[in-house]
Amino acid sequence: MQMARAVQNHVTLKAPPHPAIKGRGALSNESGRYEAEQRVAVDDGWHRDDTPLRTEIFMETARRIITTNKSPDLPFDRSINPYRGCEHGCVYCYARPTHTYMGLSAGLDFETKLFAKPGAAKLLTKELADPKYRPKAIALGTNTDPYQPIEKRLKITRSVLEVLAAHDHPCTIVTKSHLVTRDMDIIAAMAAKGLVKVFLSITTLNKQLARAMEPRAATPGLRLDTLKQLSGAGIPTGVMVAPIIPALTDGELESILEQAAQAGVKQAGYIMLRLPLEVKYLFKDWLEQIAPYRADHVMRLVHDIRNGRDNDPRWGKRMRGTGPYAKMIAQRFNKAVARLGLNREELLLDTTLFRTAQQKGQQLALF
Repeated sequence: MQMARAVQNHVTLKAPPHPAIKGRGALSNESGRYEAEQRVAVDDGWHRDDTPLRTEIFMETARRIITTNKSPDLPFDRSINPYRGCEHGCVYCYARPTHTYMGLSAGLDFETKLFAKPGAAKLLTKELADPKYRPKAIALGTNTDPYQPIEKRLKITRSVLEVLAAHDHPCTIVTKSHLVTRDMDIIAAMAAKGLVKVFLSITTLNKQLARAMEPRAATPGLRLDTLKQLSGAGIPTGVMVAPIIPALTDGELESILEQAAQAGVKQAGYIMLRLPLEVKYLFKDWLEQIAPYRADHVMRLVHDIRNGRDNDPRWGKRMRGTGPYAKMIAQRFNKAVARLGLNREELLLDTTLFRTAQQKGQQLALF
């Protein structure tokens, strides 16, 4: 069995005893929690299929495109997700359990059976035209990445940005993808009016570890380059160190912030590892196979910050955790941010420029 030594944070990765599927993050595809029967694939050693697992795309006819929330620990109350599921395949993704609502698995189904909303721009235009609508920043990329690989062909996120730009509506973007630079023409024009800011999520600077955790996301170096390009174009940028995984990526916190600052970011945030519902099983399985010598230590620290459990969903606790270890991470983050001059000013997006979408038959409303 081959062993490989990572450079930046000295994490030794181990090849899994049963081969992982190339380009995929989850190692299993157990049935969703709402299914009447629970099915688990078992490798009996008699058959091995090295054929890459193909991505399937289903078109979804949504009734609304703006999703609202009342979560007290989120900095936004509305969001748009052009896609369900995410081809990036991040093994730790907290959004994985949402696939079970559709009778699918939070495992491989989440990253191979994707749902696209081709009518997103049309729906958004209609919703912005509602006389009762009041503008607040819309977050893109809160559940699944708006710039995951299928966006390159479908361009649904770009169509949403075109509508927002046409009506001077503010938005925030969070992504792991270099593809966001494709839309710099729209984003830069919006930034000039104070209508947008873009955050790149970086979990590790270790290319090998990133490939194991986030198999189809941009490499760490490419994400830093993306931040540099966006910042150079006058677009306000930030970095999310997320998630911080105890005893696996936590040692890179300061390095990520330093390199992001060098790329031109002015804002930064972080989120501790969250393991809701099926995610805890997927992550533990991955951890046991990729870094078995660290698995117990990682999970012990996770329990320390999650009130003795795998996950703590309480408002105000789920993003940062509690206890001495969580406090230490917060102190390290705050010191690094202060030293690097980040978060000195809160960038508020402008909602006063919003122009109501005028649909056919509404022209006489001005008289």
